[in-house]
Amino acid sequence: MKIKKYYDKLLNETVYCGKHSSGLEIRVLPKEGYESAYAVFGVNYGSIDTYIEQKDGSFNKIPEGTAHFLEHKLFESEELDAFELFSRTGASANAYTSFDKTAYLFKGSDKIDVSLGYLLEFVQNPYFTAETVKKEQGIIGQEIRMYLDIPDWVVLFNLLKALYADNPVTVDIAGTQDSIAQIDDKLLYELYEKFYNPSNMVLCIAGNIDPDKVFEQVENSIIRKKKKVPARKFTEDKSGAVKHYAEQKLDVGRKQFLLGFKENIRTPYVSLKDGLATEILLEALFGKATKAYSDMLDSGCVGIDFLFSMFDGFGFSVVYFEGGSDNPEKAASMIKDIIKRAKKNGIDKKSFERAKRKIYGRMITDYNSIDDLANLLMGLYFRGYEPFAEINAVREVTYEDVSRRLSAIKEKNCALSVINPMN
Repeated sequence: MKIKKYYDKLLNETVYCGKHSSGLEIRVLPKEGYESAYAVFGVNYGSIDTYIEQKDGSFNKIPEGTAHFLEHKLFESEELDAFELFSRTGASANAYTSFDKTAYLFKGSDKIDVSLGYLLEFVQNPYFTAETVKKEQGIIGQEIRMYLDIPDWVVLFNLLKALYADNPVTVDIAGTQDSIAQIDDKLLYELYEKFYNPSNMVLCIAGNIDPDKVFEQVENSIIRKKKKVPARKFTEDKSGAVKHYAEQKLDVGRKQFLLGFKENIRTPYVSLKDGLATEILLEALFGKATKAYSDMLDSGCVGIDFLFSMFDGFGFSVVYFEGGSDNPEKAASMIKDIIKRAKKNGIDKKSFERAKRKIYGRMITDYNSIDDLANLLMGLYFRGYEPFAEINAVREVTYEDVSRRLSAIKEKNCALSVINPMN
């Protein structure tokens, strides 16, 4: 296996990258002085993957929630589940499914090579039966119902449904009661063979590890053959918001809001540089050091829990603002007015410089967390970037880049989602 090194002089960090003959990418970042290691085995397959490519290039619809269902089922085997394996080394193991990826992970400080072997083994050896799938349908059905009572979850998906007319990002990551009822063991094996393709996966490890030993272990542990990377279905969204307001009552003590502006992206992903320019823009306009934030706080329409950011993935991109509020409509109006004034008068250059330094400093701090590092390396790979691409990109962001990103925030693409108290 040919190993390539990536080194960042200012960070004084090195990432070792290798490509297994199966197509699996391996990225390793050793951290001197750390006692533990964190590994994540990622699949470029998430809840938005509701179509599967056929041999002729066409796409067939599959039930929502299959990526999450597979995540649950892979922890089981004919003899014992993966959690029991990791208990032998004292490592903590987990997994998660997001809109566009599935990840299996562990963190430990002892017998890292053994834990890594467990990780590689159980992800490569699926075990599904009609009986275990039926049992899982009941478990995931309960999970879906539980999330219907979680305000943060409900306010998010109500916003996404208000923003998008026909995008799988609007569907709960776990699917629906109807969609998971369509899943059987045969479908799971078919989807596993398609998406759990080493060429569609990456292994990232950070912490107290020896890169040479990791590459040697992976070289001898990957059993699957190289296959074509499955295509994802992308449909450009040129429409405005479906509706501009959505509300629902839940058992909360205070109103909760989520204001979102979707971007009509022309390519599957927003570029890394544009995403970082957007984060700098938001910090420059709404950061805690700004007058805008003080005015909103003084008005009482937002509290100290007020947050803003951008979340994006394959086929979607949303700038959002959230928090508790006695008057969500007033909060939304003030946010829109701040954006309008910035478009008219321009962004304060001192605020831009301060925001850029803050975002850069936050990214540097992430290199102290092996959890964040491994997940960062995975995310960069799935979007086609080399290690340290995010650091290099933020260094290159200019005032003009940030001003250009301001123009992508359009009121016709805006929606306000509100959770009201029951009484």
